[in-house]
Amino acid sequence: QVQLVESGGGLVQAGGSLRLSCAASRTILNNDVTGWYRQAPGKQRELVATISSGGRINYADFVEGRAMISRDIAKNTVFLQMNSLKPEDTAVYYCKLRRAYGAEYWGQGTQVTVSS
Repeated sequence: QVQLVESGGGLVQAGGSLRLSCAASRTILNNDVTGWYRQAPGKQRELVATISSGGRINYADFVEGRAMISRDIAKNTVFLQMNSLKPEDTAVYYCKLRRAYGAEYWGQGTQVTVSS
């Protein structure tokens, strides 16, 4: 079992930036895929960005050029830097870890609210 704890959410004005962190209770392995997802009220959870072995990174179109995902394997932590935030970025942001053998874990989420 792996616990994921997100932090860094909050209230920010449009155009501002936030850096989200996700700390894992166990080692993140090179072949694991870690990512950030978000869920706005009344909407389905959607992918924001993922990072996998070899540093392969994938971003959703709606954050392309405004977000940067990274991870510190030594600290078992994944980050999401988001810039030029928009009101439509308001959502609960979740961290997800998928082990190479298939097990998946989610964090409890951190609220991001962007005011106009």
